Amino acid sequence: MNIPNRITLSRIMLIPVFIIIMSVSFEWGEWEIGHDVLPVSHFVAAIIFAIASLTDWIDGYYARKYQLVTNLGKFLDPLADKLLVSAALILLVQINLAPAWVVILIISREFAVTGLRLVAAGEGIVLAASNLGKIKTASQLLAITLLLLHNFPFSFINFPFATIMLYIALFFTVLSGLDYFIKNWHVMEESK
Repeated sequence: MNIPNRITLSRIMLIPVFIIIMSVSFEWGEWEIGHDVLPVSHFVAAIIFAIASLTDWIDGYYARKYQLVTNLGKFLDPLADKLLVSAALILLVQINLAPAWVVILIISREFAVTGLRLVAAGEGIVLAASNLGKIKTASQLLAITLLLLHNFPFSFINFPFATIMLYIALFFTVLSGLDYFIKNWHVMEESK
């Protein structure tokens, strides 16, 4: 249990805090931001989400820089990402800021890739994230942060950048999922 893995675990521990802030009706007020209204609770949740997202970069950087990459980290890091992103997307559907069909596709891809990783792990193979997977994660994290902020600062010019980013994230989610299965299909074929 090295420092990068502890940082990853801290990301997992921030998820319930994020969920509570998004789910409980805190009467903290709201701000007018251009053509939209931003509840203060969503702003606070966006900050918590952003901090949790930054730990994804910090743990990876630290692990690579000090050669602390472990099999546990290769497993925990993408799991933490999936838990954080899934929780956020489901809550965004609940408050009508993301279409359910997009969220279903994104979460389905995450389950499918996790299933492939589990099959590989059963064969003693650890599948690390690809560069496309990293782009997918970055685009998802940016889209979710912007949606939590109700498209701030783009709401001032009435440009739906948060929604556009969500569809970009969907594109990279599907593309990286296909890439992952194509490159690792041998794991399924060779599985006992």
